[in-house]
Amino acid sequence: MLTLYSWNVNGIRAAQRKGFLDWLHQTSPDILCVQETKAHPDQLDAELRQPDDYHTYWAWAEKKGYSGVALYTRQAPKAVQIGLGIHDYDREGRTIVAEYDDFTLIGAYFPNGSRDHSRVPFKMAYKADFLAFCNQLRAEGKPVIFCGDVNTAHQAIDLARPRQNRSSTGFLLEERAWIDEIVAQGYVDTFRALHPAQAEAYSWWAYYGRARERNVGWRLDYFFVSEELRPRLARAAIHADVMGSDHCPVSLTLKS
Repeated sequence: MLTLYSWNVNGIRAAQRKGFLDWLHQTSPDILCVQETKAHPDQLDAELRQPDDYHTYWAWAEKKGYSGVALYTRQAPKAVQIGLGIHDYDREGRTIVAEYDDFTLIGAYFPNGSRDHSRVPFKMAYKADFLAFCNQLRAEGKPVIFCGDVNTAHQAIDLARPRQNRSSTGFLLEERAWIDEIVAQGYVDTFRALHPAQAEAYSWWAYYGRARERNVGWRLDYFFVSEELRPRLARAAIHADVMGSDHCPVSLTLKS
């Protein structure tokens, strides 16, 4: 079995103070993709930057304290690419691509559309270019796994208050239609594939209004696999009991 985790930690230094490394060593995933690190690796202590038993790779934003993704992996990938190769996205530290023997993994932090929707066009452009990148990998015969904070709840079951949020970024029709499109093109939402009717399964809660305590949340964090990997799906889970961020980790277990 191969265990993969993804977690938007909302600041990896803050997460460290809340027990991130204890969680990492106790959970011991084979691969962990982290989003919203909000740090340059030079700002991190050695234990966080390079924990025992893990190879680490980092992408960070030019803007301090913003965005950023990381990869912690027990097995060194065959190759690692930082970014999609598109400057407007890569300057925000949104993407890490790691090639393994039997799949290519992409850890990503998708843009937030902003409350005033001003960043929705940028978000949709990233989504389009991201999908084109994944499809190119598949055209080259490489199965794809991608994970991270997609900043979109796909269907009404994926958020506590769909009616009230029809005009909110993260649940706009065009944002949701992109997930329809990737599913139609052969990418499997692993959690929904294994838990098609599970309601109240969320990975993000606002910090205000006791949202997490009341489970007024959104499912924004995903693992998608290209359909040729579907037979290897063993488990997909949302770990809502893990604290330390406004998001919780999500995981995927693949049969060897």
